[in-house]
Amino acid sequence: MTRSAVRRSGWLLLLALCAAPPLLAHDLWIEPTSFSPRPGQVVGVQLRVGMNLAGDPVPRVPALVNQFVAARASERKPVLGREGGDPAGFLRVAMPGLQIVGYYSNPSRIELPAEKFNAYLKEEGLDSVLALRVLRNETAAGARELYSRCAKSLLLSGSASEAEGDRPLGFPLELVAERNPYALRAGEDLPVRLTYQNRPLEGALVVAINSMDPAERLSARSDRDGRVNFRLRPGGMWLVKAVHMVPAPAGSDADWASFWASLTFRIER
Repeated sequence: MTRSAVRRSGWLLLLALCAAPPLLAHDLWIEPTSFSPRPGQVVGVQLRVGMNLAGDPVPRVPALVNQFVAARASERKPVLGREGGDPAGFLRVAMPGLQIVGYYSNPSRIELPAEKFNAYLKEEGLDSVLALRVLRNETAAGARELYSRCAKSLLLSGSASEAEGDRPLGFPLELVAERNPYALRAGEDLPVRLTYQNRPLEGALVVAINSMDPAERLSARSDRDGRVNFRLRPGGMWLVKAVHMVPAPAGSDADWASFWASLTFRIER
């Protein structure tokens, strides 16, 4: 086998691993090497995929990267990295403050049998899709799906300020913390807003999981403004996540398109 063929086979394997079916590897999240870097420190931006915050590394596969960015105030720059590398990217924290890191993937395709697809819809709270499949008499049919990842993470260098906060990065499905989670006081709620195509998404299931006890979950349906409120205990990394599914675009050779949003941060007090 030629060197180019070996390289090509390796990339096909990486693509297969990174595009694991949603039912087998539900969530993709960003887990930086430090949530509280010092100014000037280089942070590894690790991508993880798995369930209940038990995740496998996702290497950097250029064919899957639509956007991989870091934002602070009005500044926005690409997160660079090496092909096949884990961490998937690196960023240097130039100055104190809140840093937003985002990863938006190109769609991957999967086909699931009816039983697995229906179970996955139920688990992710996609009741409207289940209802539509019943209406169309499709509950016994398998489904072809395109799915994209929309992951974000909040890092804090230095002291927390209420004046600094999360902001939209323009991903199709996006979770935005409406207060700086690092500036919350004990007993205060964190309002999180879910948007689809830059508009509030109502009725979506939003779940918050803590790395100290992943089995203990908080969940709520987004209101008409796309908002949920969570009272998060200190300690450990928090993953807030949501999934939205719509009919696939015409000509895409798929039945459904799904978007998987995640937001991570770490609260130590």
